[in-house]
Amino acid sequence: MAPTVVLLHGFTNTGRSWDGVVAALSGYEPLAPDIRGHGKSSDARPVTLDGVLDDIANLSSGASTLAGYSMGGRIALHAALMLPDRVQRLVLIGASPGLRDATARAERRAVDERLAEELEHSTIERFVQRWARTPLLADQPPEVRARVDEDRLRNGPAGLAAALRGLGTGVLPSLWPRLERLAIPVELMVGERDEKFQAVARQMVEQLPDGRLTVVPGAGHGVHWEVPDAVAGTISSG
Repeated sequence: MAPTVVLLHGFTNTGRSWDGVVAALSGYEPLAPDIRGHGKSSDARPVTLDGVLDDIANLSSGASTLAGYSMGGRIALHAALMLPDRVQRLVLIGASPGLRDATARAERRAVDERLAEELEHSTIERFVQRWARTPLLADQPPEVRARVDEDRLRNGPAGLAAALRGLGTGVLPSLWPRLERLAIPVELMVGERDEKFQAVARQMVEQLPDGRLTVVPGAGHGVHWEVPDAVAGTISSG
């Protein structure tokens, strides 16, 4: 039986965001769930880290490779630390261990709460247009953005608002002090155009006992959207 890789999507995406990676993947059995608050799990409650970790633990019976993008990468890091017997390797794309400073986390919670309130008074169509203009995502090639927007439309405003309140960067604790405890291999992937997360990844590699960084030429924040073959290759090489 092929080993399992669990693929965790980012905020506003669904498990379908990994379709390109799944199509190019060999040697692994992929599982790409919709995280609570998203897609088919839009109505799942509560949208909390503990709830999501329970969902991950119930996906398969043994240890898995865990791959995550952005929010999904942050959740994957929490899973590796809290479910050490279930995670044997991490592949993280445009991911961060969170915000180090408590004041910065409080400010981010306030920003995310305003965004959640905006969501609750918006349609998913209007929000998708707004989110695509986020500076980190605005440079996606048009053909990639079309596929990303199609995926975002599988969500609903209430679910995304709940995800912001339960899984946002300001809500989850910083994992920077705990990175040195991660003895498993950690593959960090970041796009060449994604300067913000390149800087984060380089700091992470310095603290991880078994970390490796790959900067993907020409790619932006969503490497798995733009260069799915590269992500599949990294997963398959483990």
